[in-house]
Amino acid sequence: MFGNIMTVGSYVFILFILIAVGFVCNKIKLLTLSGVKDMTNFVLYIVTPCVLINSYQREFDKGMLFGLLATIAATILSFAINILLAHIFVRDKDKRREKTLIFGSVFSNCGYMSLPLQSALLGKEGVFYGATYIAIFQVILWTYGIIEMSRDSKNISVKKIIVNPGVIGTLIGLIIFLLSVKIPFVVSEPIGFLASLNTPIPMVIVGFHLANASLKIKGASAYVSMFLRLVVSPLIMLGGLYLFGIRGSVLIACVIAASAPSAAVTAMFSEKFGGDTGLSSAMVSLTTLISIVTMPIVIGLSTMV
Repeated sequence: MFGNIMTVGSYVFILFILIAVGFVCNKIKLLTLSGVKDMTNFVLYIVTPCVLINSYQREFDKGMLFGLLATIAATILSFAINILLAHIFVRDKDKRREKTLIFGSVFSNCGYMSLPLQSALLGKEGVFYGATYIAIFQVILWTYGIIEMSRDSKNISVKKIIVNPGVIGTLIGLIIFLLSVKIPFVVSEPIGFLASLNTPIPMVIVGFHLANASLKIKGASAYVSMFLRLVVSPLIMLGGLYLFGIRGSVLIACVIAASAPSAAVTAMFSEKFGGDTGLSSAMVSLTTLISIVTMPIVIGLSTMV
């Protein structure tokens, strides 16, 4: 077990070195906020779809299809349980704080933090399942996520549920996989090069924002929320998949996604829908720092089973 934890920990530490680069670039003014916003859009609209398409570029395989369906079922069920637990245990007199903490405990940084780890530990197969997790994440984000943060179902946009980079990239990738479409070399190589940017650029972006964030969090509800995100959520995913007989890459990829810190979108949704913006930034930053300890342990456990 210790060896597995150390192996995963080394990959997590590499990600944190990249985060440190973004942190330093902020402090020495090498990167600006406007520049980082452009980098974020580039990752979101160009790099992420390329990662998803690249991961699905393989010959059709019934075993992979079963793994894909298992990932979909596990993701939906785990989100349902996480939402239920968050509403039961995360309580705060300040409803702005409460909805921010609930949101942060439910949604993980399954793109920025998970895809690089899935790629490093499992290769394209890990990203294949990670992409499926992200697609479900996007649908739940633009439905339940909006309702929770805005407290108004009128804000749900069917267009945003369907027309977003994560879902579009996954749909294109699925067509390629299911039909065994062979992408020409002159197209697949640029897609592969762009996909390789998914590790360094997002980590630098996280580090840049971490340099501006406060790490001061008060109230028991905040610590309950972070415990649910970093410990309870991945253990539920691990235990559930194990009980249903799912092993190997599907289990590890799903646990990696579930063990990631609070999603960066927590801060963006908090600002847009009247949540506690200071708390959301602090929660994303603090869970990111704590995850350097929690992720290797939980993921290490998943590699053992």
